[in-house]
This record gives sequence, C-alpha cells and structure tokens, in this order.
Amino acid sequence: MVAFHASALDGVARNPALPTPLLLRLLAFDGGGDGPPRHALQRAGLPQPAIAVILAHPYPGARIEFAMSTRAEPAQRARLADDPSPKVRAALAYGPEWRDPRTTVAPLPNDVCAHLLNDPDPSVRTALLNSPHLAPSFVASLAAHRDPAARRSAARAWQILAPGERSALLADPDPEVRRAAALWECRRDAHVTTELLRDPKSAAETLRRGLLVRADAERCVAERTHLAALAENPSLPVDLVERLANDPDEAVRLAISLRPELDEARRMSIDFTVGVLAKGDVEWVRDGLAEPEVLRRAAASAHPLLRRAAAQSPHLPPDVVSVLMRTEDPLVEDLLSVHHPDPPEEVLMRVYARLGGTFSAWMAETHPRFPREGLAARYADHSDGNYRRLAVRDPAATPALIERLSHDPAVWTRQAAANDPRLPLHRLREALRVPELASSAGANPALPEDEMTAVLNRAGVPA
Repeated sequence: MVAFHASALDGVARNPALPTPLLLRLLAFDGGGDGPPRHALQRAGLPQPAIAVILAHPYPGARIEFAMSTRAEPAQRARLADDPSPKVRAALAYGPEWRDPRTTVAPLPNDVCAHLLNDPDPSVRTALLNSPHLAPSFVASLAAHRDPAARRSAARAWQILAPGERSALLADPDPEVRRAAALWECRRDAHVTTELLRDPKSAAETLRRGLLVRADAERCVAERTHLAALAENPSLPVDLVERLANDPDEAVRLAISLRPELDEARRMSIDFTVGVLAKGDVEWVRDGLAEPEVLRRAAASAHPLLRRAAAQSPHLPPDVVSVLMRTEDPLVEDLLSVHHPDPPEEVLMRVYARLGGTFSAWMAETHPRFPREGLAARYADHSDGNYRRLAVRDPAATPALIERLSHDPAVWTRQAAANDPRLPLHRLREALRVPELASSAGANPALPEDEMTAVLNRAGVPA
C-alpha cells in the first residue's frame, strides 16, 4: 500500500458524508494489526450497527478508543463495562483523557460506575477512582464502601457529605482515609489542623488550607516551613501576611500578592515577578469562575495572574470581557479564545495571527465565534499563507478561488482548500492522490462515494 493511501483512509474515516455501509466496512478493518482508524471510532452520532461492530471488534485498541470517546453517549460507552479486556474496562472507567475546554464530559451512570468499582481487576478500580468525570453523587456514595481507596475518594465530595459520613471518615480505620478526610475538615477545625501538621505528608497542604492557630502559624514562619503554601492560607494573621510580603523568597511574595483580602494598592506594592507563560491558578478565582463579582474583581486587578485566572472562566459577563480586552496581555487573549464561548472576533483574529500553526487551525475550525464573512476579499492574496487559508472559510469564496488556493505555496492553505466541498471535482480527485493533501481530500464531504470506496480498496480494507 502506498504511504499516502493511509492518509487518505484517515480522511475518509472522519468524512461527515461517509455512507454507513462504508463506515461499517471501515470499522471491521483490523488495520494490519493497528485496528480501524481512530476517527472512525470516535465519530459523532455513530449509528447503532456501527456501535455493535465496535463493541464486538476483535482488536482491543478499537474498543479502547470508543471507551474514551468524547462524542459517544455515556450509555453507549457503558456497554463496555463487561468487556473481556481489563484495559478496555479501565479506559471506560477513567473516560476521555482530553476534551475541548469549552465542553464537559457527561459522567457514566452511577450504577455502571458501581459495577466498575467491583471489577475483579485492580487497574479498573483505580482508573475509576482517579477519573475526573465522576458524578458528585457517586463520589459521595463511596463514603461507606468496603474498599479504603473508595472511601478515600469520597472525601472529594466533602461539601455534600452528611455530618455522620464526615465523622465516620475522620475516624476511619485506614490512615489514608483519615488523612484525606482531615485535609478537608482542617479548613474549619484548628485542632484538626494542628494534628495534621505533625504529619510530614500532610504539612504543605494543611498549611495552604487549614484553619490555623497563631502559635502554629508563628512556628512555621520562624522555621520557614512550606512558606509559599502558608502564604496562601486564608487564616494567616495580618501581621504575618505583612511579614511574608517582604520575604526574601520570590515564590512567597508572589503567593502573598494573590491573597483575596488585599486592596489593589497593597497588592501592587509587593515585589513579585510573574512568568510570561504563567496562567494563574488562583484558588479563590478558580472557585468563583461562575460568580460575576469575583470575576470583575480579578479582571480589574493590575495583577497579571488574577486577570489570567479570570480569563479562564466560560461565564464572563460582557463588561468583564471588555475589561480583559484592555489588558494588553497576549496570554489573557489566548485564554479567552480557548475557554470563553463568546469572545470578540477581534480577539480571535489576534490570537490566530499570533499563534499560527496547529492551534490556530484548531481554533478557526472549532470556535463558534470565529469569523467567516468577508475573509476571501481580505485574505485571498495575503502575503502570509496562514492568512490565505482563512479565505477558504468565507461562504462567498468561489470554486475557482478554492481551486486556486488548493495549489497555494503554503501547505496549510492547500489542505484547507482540499477539504472544502466547493473544490471542483476534478481537482478533488487529484488532491486525493497528493500525499500532503490526501487526508484533507478524503475528509471532503463532496468526495463521491465511488472515490471513498476506491480509497478503502487501495488501503486493503476487505469488502
């Protein structure tokens, strides 16, 4: 098989116009031992016959890809809960490893999670308990589970646990369960904080979040114990905050500068340094990403990390977006373009121009706010191929322009044109046989069914 046929096959696998009979043929393919193309396994809206083929596929990798698909419904993926391969069941239990930041992953039904938690293979149970996609109600239901690892995970749902469940976890016979529970309880109980500080494994996290008595705080400052963590603690006495604001350790000063109670004058009087690429993982802002007043306060700050933290919210009110747009911080714009569903078009265009490459292509193709109209007139003859490919997005672009751009010097532009259904059929057939265009042409929804069939035939996919 010629190398570029594999690329064309990959394109056909993600072609939205792929007929079901060809999809079924492609899904049954063993890929020479590699399984079907990933794009065929993770397509949106797979018909039931296709799902049946995947569930019964002899290659475990095919079932793993489906188990971790962000496009499959939880009930569809759940049908793998009794798969003969523990690797497949573990992939199902953990769920998708990556997703678009603007989307969420629906959790598996609670009864399916309970079934996986009883799996005979420990890797499946571990994958489930480490999954970031579990429903809070399921996590809370683990508080009385017979497995200590499950009870330890239940502490993640501390805020919705009943008082009796919290007490039971704090007195659990397993020390790791008690530690996990205490790390939540210490936020409101100074005695628990003092006890945890005696445990080296817990000290840093306890100093970051626990309710401190003054004696413990003073001792840790004097001994310089995890000072950067201590500097974040909400209960740190005011005079110790002031002392640490002048600490010789730059990380300590930066942590102090992010405290929520500081006014802007005091915050900006602290000598701190922020990295160019530091995104701003600020807990009080992260916890308030859906609260307009928290976002307004962070966005209006002169502190770069607070503005960057606010820019990661998908819930920004329009006035906060306007404030962030005036910060002249490229990373703020980058974060807005990734996390916010409705940033201004000019922000998206500036990010596109600045970052280029794969990220810009992904953003232009997936962001619902990315502009389309007028791009052909503005960019078809631009000196930069990164901009010329934008002309393909314009609904007014003519077939003649699309064909011209399919011969563009820039490969990204040629590929965008090869994927466009307005590309004249003779050129689309040519592009299918050009190595760097084959994948894009294979995914073109205007590709005739006989050409798709020919791609499968050349790739050795059995009829």
